[in-house]
Amino acid sequence: MTSPVDGIHHDVTPEFWELRLYVAGQTRKSLLALGNLRRLCEEHLAGKYRIDIIDLLQHPQLAEGDQILAIPTLVRRLPEPIRKIIGDLSNTERVLVGLDIRPR
Repeated sequence: MTSPVDGIHHDVTPEFWELRLYVAGQTRKSLLALGNLRRLCEEHLAGKYRIDIIDLLQHPQLAEGDQILAIPTLVRRLPEPIRKIIGDLSNTERVLVGLDIRPR
């Protein structure tokens, strides 16, 4: 949309974030990653995100689609490009930069 006043293109719709967290059961690291991810999303993406949790103990075939080699792994599917972060997501700055929420 272009504003008639300033002639600059403004995105009216906010970006939507589609995130997948790959875990293996309810391990301490998996639960920590999920808790950290939920906290970060509420603080920085409130109302603009969806988290899908994929338990590879129940659905191992799903690891291939996103080329998951380690767990827990967070995959940002949208907005593109796809990004991946491995670990419990406890390093807030690394996660924010890795997801491109905060510039490098």
